[in-house]
Amino acid sequence: MSTSKLLIVAAVLSLAGAAAYSADQPTKSEKGEARLAQMLIGRTAGTPVDCIPVFQSSKLEVIEGVALVYGSGDTLYVAKPTQPHALRWDDIVVINRMGSQLCHTDVIRTVDRMSGFATGVVFLEKFVPYKKQN
Repeated sequence: MSTSKLLIVAAVLSLAGAAAYSADQPTKSEKGEARLAQMLIGRTAGTPVDCIPVFQSSKLEVIEGVALVYGSGDTLYVAKPTQPHALRWDDIVVINRMGSQLCHTDVIRTVDRMSGFATGVVFLEKFVPYKKQN
């Protein structure tokens, strides 16, 4: 077999091996969905709401490519973006809200963590409350 044929065969085999390896690895979205599922263990979904109360003790968590999760007492509020790719780990979420509530219609921008430049806008679906089961 000539050298060029050997190189082609080697390249094809290495690409096939890389494809098989990457097929076994979960995507960022799958990792995020698994993380959200872990957070919601022992909780029951309620009726989606337009707005949620925001207190200083509330905790906002961004799950890349999946959702915004807001913790308030025994309730986690989950709002999924209409375009999941808009939530990235390397962006900072900036929320411009009016009043004491956070609404799914509030303006949510993303800013690059390193440069400080705006990278996009996030549009949310309604917030789904998940309460702990007794």
